[in-house]
Amino acid sequence: MFYDTAANAHGLSHDPFKAIVSPRPIGWIGTKGADGSLNLAPYSFFNAVSDKPKLVMFSSSGHKHSVRNIEETGVFTCSFVSRSLTEQMNMTSIAADYGESEFEIAGLTPAPARLVDAPLVGEAFAALECRMTEVMRPRGLDGMFSDSWVVFGQVIGIHIKDEAVRDGRLDMSLVRPVGRMGYMDYCDAGEVFEMMRPQRR
Repeated sequence: MFYDTAANAHGLSHDPFKAIVSPRPIGWIGTKGADGSLNLAPYSFFNAVSDKPKLVMFSSSGHKHSVRNIEETGVFTCSFVSRSLTEQMNMTSIAADYGESEFEIAGLTPAPARLVDAPLVGEAFAALECRMTEVMRPRGLDGMFSDSWVVFGQVIGIHIKDEAVRDGRLDMSLVRPVGRMGYMDYCDAGEVFEMMRPQRR
């Protein structure tokens, strides 16, 4: 099949776009508002975009509390979503009122970061501390802004629980990262295989 996205005439019961772009890592974004309130929300449009410097990004469909807090404070955290925390992660996606803590809703510990004034998930195997570098709205071919806000941040500190490290690596078979598929589907990426890059002879 083929469909022109301008007409979105795919003829399926659900748009397959996000199912094709998958699995997507989940950015579990922790922020603190200027008023001191704590916020925690998962974003499946999330990824690392650079190693030197270490940069990550997430995209929010709409100007949500996370974006507001980051614009006010300039900092955020990103906690690792493991299979063991998927139910709590899902609970933090609730449409809570501003100032209502998703940490409390999900029964999670808001642990303090070391270098930024934003909370991270105390139960997470790993977390990133980030300073915002830019917030922007991408444009389509027609020059119009999308309804999404994209936040970029530089990672200035990394937390890893000791029990998650084996043989000098973050053990993916132990931490079992969760990815977002299309629709309401998720995947557990704990089944790991290794491939080495080919070398020219």
